[in-house]
Amino acid sequence: MNLEYPVVHEGPPEVDITVVLPVFNEVGHLEEEIDRTRAALDASDYTYEIIAIDDGSTDGSTELLQEIEGIRVFSFLQNRGSGSSRKYGTLAARGRYVVWTDADMTYPNHEIPELVDQIEGYDQVVGARRTEEGTVKFLRKPAKWFIRKLASYLTGVKIPDLNSGLRAMRIEVARQFVHLLPKGFSCVTTITMAFLSNGYSVKYVPIDYAKRAGTSKFHWWADTRRYLMQVIRMVLSWNPLKFLMPPAGLLFLAGFGKVIYDIFDKDWRMGTNTIVILGAAFSLMLLGMVADLMVQLNKQRYNVIPATRR
Repeated sequence: MNLEYPVVHEGPPEVDITVVLPVFNEVGHLEEEIDRTRAALDASDYTYEIIAIDDGSTDGSTELLQEIEGIRVFSFLQNRGSGSSRKYGTLAARGRYVVWTDADMTYPNHEIPELVDQIEGYDQVVGARRTEEGTVKFLRKPAKWFIRKLASYLTGVKIPDLNSGLRAMRIEVARQFVHLLPKGFSCVTTITMAFLSNGYSVKYVPIDYAKRAGTSKFHWWADTRRYLMQVIRMVLSWNPLKFLMPPAGLLFLAGFGKVIYDIFDKDWRMGTNTIVILGAAFSLMLLGMVADLMVQLNKQRYNVIPATRR
């Protein structure tokens, strides 16, 4: 039995790559996924370990993982969410780089060595999906497009794929942000925005994305709402002015236009609605400035130097 208790690894890296693989009811294809991941890493020049986190599976995945040799297994008694699995897998990782991926056959895990090859000079490399193969595509695609555009604006960086589950990261940078990870799917959105908002570099590499094996755990409405709220929460945590000042500016312009209208239409008498609009604009501006001051005073300082080319 290879079952372990998750303990934070605090020493120097012992291998090149740690693959963190959250598992929740994937018994039908789990062994195939681990075999193809391991075969690709065996054929590379990298040393590696695979950490499989059984996230309260009820379909036999727990027992199967304990039979597979050569991997580390952490098993939770109840489902905590993929964010928790990736968090504790990253803390326990012994690799110089940590790779996040899924166990549902959607991501090209056989290309993990090539993905890590791309990380020289960067802090994170993300596999940007060429297509969307998820469920409820006609609703999912426009929602993801809007959230991705919002995140790109708020971080000031073009983001081709905000919530790809396949990514390689420098372990010392990733560990600075795992305390921010929510329990669910939006953990990948969080880690992307955490890197970008704090001056760390992210490279995007196009990948193919297959139809998942097994049953999807994605709930369109609930998870999309969490994605959107997490994007807003992350920006308010680091740059609230960028979120609050545009609506404040629009309200101020609307109020100023209403003042001009009142001058000509009401013989220099200002309407009550004009005062309300201007008051809301100034209140939002003041809120933004106070929020920015609080962020700057309480901002955690990250000490890991961003990657540079040798």
